[in-house]
Amino acid sequence: MTTMRSADWPFHLFTAGFGPHGWGWRWPESEQPSGSPRDALRVAILRVLKERPRTRPEVLEAVEARVGASAASAATVYPTLQLLEDLGHVRVEEREGKRVYYITPAGEAFLGERRESGEDAFEWLRGAGGTLAELGQVVARLASVAYRQACRSEPAVKRVIDILRRAADEIDQLP
Repeated sequence: MTTMRSADWPFHLFTAGFGPHGWGWRWPESEQPSGSPRDALRVAILRVLKERPRTRPEVLEAVEARVGASAASAATVYPTLQLLEDLGHVRVEEREGKRVYYITPAGEAFLGERRESGEDAFEWLRGAGGTLAELGQVVARLASVAYRQACRSEPAVKRVIDILRRAADEIDQLP
C-alpha cells in the first residue's frame, strides 16, 4: 500500500493510502504502543486466524460475530488484513481457488506481546472501536464520492477541493 501523510495533521497518527483493496486507513507502525486499543482490530483478526485458517469473508464473519456488524466491516477488516500480511503477521495460500489466511510466527509473537489486551480487543471493538469503524466507513465513502465527482471535470475538481477544505477547517475547529 502506498502511504501518504498529511503535513497538516498535527498528531501524525493517521495514514491513508490506495492499495490493491482500495482506500485504507491505519495508524502508522511507528506510532503503535504495545497493547494500544488501536491494536484491537489486529489482535481480533489474529485471534480468529489462530483458531483456524480462513478466507477474507470468513475472517470478516468471525470478527463480526464477536463484535457486531457496526464495529467490523469490509472497509475496516480487509485493509487491516492486508496490513497484517504486509507486516508478515499472516500469510496467504491459494486453496481450491480461494485465498486462505494463516497466522505466522510473527503474528503469534504480536499476539503474545499483547496478551493482556487480547481479551479486551473484542470488547473494545464493540464499544469505542465501533464508533471508529463507523468513522472509517464515512471517510472511505467521502473519498470515493469526492474522487468520482472530481473526475468529471476541472471545475468539479476545484469545487470538491473547496468543499473538502471547508469541511476539514470546520472539523479542525471542534473543541
